[in-house]
Amino acid sequence: MVDAAPSRPSPVDDDLVPQTRRITLPRLATIAVVAAVLHLGQEVFLPLAIAMLLTFALSPAVTWFRKRGVPLTASVLVVAFLAFSIIAAFSLLVASQLSTLARDLPTFQDNILVKLDGLKQQGGDSGLVARLTDMAAAINHQIGDALPADDATGANGDSAPRPDGPMQVEVIERQSPLDMLVNLVMPIVSPLATTGLVVVVVIFMLLEREDLRDRFIRLTGSNDLHRTTQVLEDAGSRVTNYLLIQLLVNVIYAIPIGLGLWLIGVPNALLWGLLTLVLRFVPYIGSVLSAAFPLFLAFAVSPEWNTLLWTAALFIVVELATSNIIEPWLYGSRTGVSPLAIIVSAIFWTWIWGPLGLVLSTPLTVCLVVLGRHIPQFALFDILFGDEPVLAPHARLYQRWLAGDTVESTFRAAEALEEDWLSDYYRDTALPALILAQADWSRGVLNAQQEDRLATTAMAMVEDLQTVAMEEAAELGPASNTPENAPTTPRRVLSFGGRSALDDVAAAMLAQALIAEGAEARALGHQDLAPARLAALDAGSVDAVVLNFLDPAPSRLTLLHLRRLKRAMPHLRVGVVLWDMPDALADSAETLMVDRVAPDKIAEAEAIGADFVVTAMEPAIAEMLSLTEPRPLPEAPRAKPARSRARNRAAAAAI
Repeated sequence: MVDAAPSRPSPVDDDLVPQTRRITLPRLATIAVVAAVLHLGQEVFLPLAIAMLLTFALSPAVTWFRKRGVPLTASVLVVAFLAFSIIAAFSLLVASQLSTLARDLPTFQDNILVKLDGLKQQGGDSGLVARLTDMAAAINHQIGDALPADDATGANGDSAPRPDGPMQVEVIERQSPLDMLVNLVMPIVSPLATTGLVVVVVIFMLLEREDLRDRFIRLTGSNDLHRTTQVLEDAGSRVTNYLLIQLLVNVIYAIPIGLGLWLIGVPNALLWGLLTLVLRFVPYIGSVLSAAFPLFLAFAVSPEWNTLLWTAALFIVVELATSNIIEPWLYGSRTGVSPLAIIVSAIFWTWIWGPLGLVLSTPLTVCLVVLGRHIPQFALFDILFGDEPVLAPHARLYQRWLAGDTVESTFRAAEALEEDWLSDYYRDTALPALILAQADWSRGVLNAQQEDRLATTAMAMVEDLQTVAMEEAAELGPASNTPENAPTTPRRVLSFGGRSALDDVAAAMLAQALIAEGAEARALGHQDLAPARLAALDAGSVDAVVLNFLDPAPSRLTLLHLRRLKRAMPHLRVGVVLWDMPDALADSAETLMVDRVAPDKIAEAEAIGADFVVTAMEPAIAEMLSLTEPRPLPEAPRAKPARSRARNRAAAAAI
């Protein structure tokens, strides 16, 4: 009989896709408007952002004082005084060191010229250094010629010739004393006012922590206190841990840098140590920026090259030790932001708020990711910037099969099999991926060409994992984890695909899982269920046969293969596996459109004659290795009418 093609419902309605996971035009417009507001309102939002992050960082210290009986107001004032005193002392040290450096820079000019001349002589007149030196000299000469000559005398009092061409005219606007005072004072007052505003906001945020928490809960949704509490705890712990641990790492990094530069003889070693502590808050490029200035000074401070080489070696050794030892040891928890998202966020926040935005980029992005992880309205940020996989392993494997990528599919499987057994990997990842493919085929979104390519790619991956099955069988030993009633000799089994190429892949996976359990298993395709091919099988060399179906509701016509197998091989146990999505994955977003196996189909297969009907990997392996005797074939539910030889003869005589 020819199997009737199953009906294909219309593709799934887009309304079933969660709205919070879509990137729609209104959502993009909202993000653009918010970014523009943050950029234009930099003077307002930047101090608030700094104050918020400082509040996160100082909250553990306030809590520490509170647990020891200190009143809230006193705790906040003490912590704020200590924190901002350290920041002020740090700023004064940097300012004093910068002024000293500016005064000493002209003394390094001779050393730079000596080194450049030496490089120029070694490279010849056609060398790169010579060309760069000549270019710099030419530019300097052109700039000098472009400057207007003195009206009456030259530098030594002699009359100087006037340059050819039009004379440059500078327009000087007269200013009142009040305007001059404003222009002089405002550049100094503005940063001080912003700093004072940050200090006041931090103090009040620390004092009103409980009230701010309650207001945030009321704003985001007081009807879901559990989720809102998770947001607050997760955001607070992640941002606080990031800031404090990063500060500790930077201190550990800056101390040997400062001491090393002082021992090497680089001027203003204290300044470079302090700047290193701050610049390493900049993701990825902070270490490079902190090394650039000391390397330049090491180049300029001496006519020899030893200082430069020692400085470079110092930064390389400290960076390797910090990256490979200190940071993995101290970072017990991740920030929750992917590495690429850190780079993208650094670019975005630098455009929004300049250099301070670059320093604040990671903690601000951490807050957005935490909101997206717990609040559906912000799920877009968790998907874009989070470090958790956005696709489940089985969905990612299915996507690679759709793309025909055998290499990555096999690589991902081999990576997972370093920790999992082959049968567990098939149960939790590969078979659910096949179930997704079957669901898409049933819904009509997977055409025949895509199905063939997917089945070919998946089968190639299974063939590549054959060595893993053999290794596991050798490692486990004979009958080491088989049921108690299983034979000591290897069980000989056949695994058939039910009705499609996808079923053939499932049959091959089950056969490999049985091989890993010590059985002698072979996988055959659904075409081998044809009567002529079944007749050619050596039934005496087989102990059990199983049919594999990914369709949760296979038609009765396909299940009737059971009766044919039982008639042809009455001494064999013949079973069916109706592969079902594991319970742990049944409610995930990728499997919302996957139908579960119906109980009436299990009962129908048993009524047709199956010795066993299972829906998962472990029961299938147990049944195939079992020594239970096969059931007799039940009578057909609708018996044919008895043949009447006399009636046939009478009909023939009448003719």
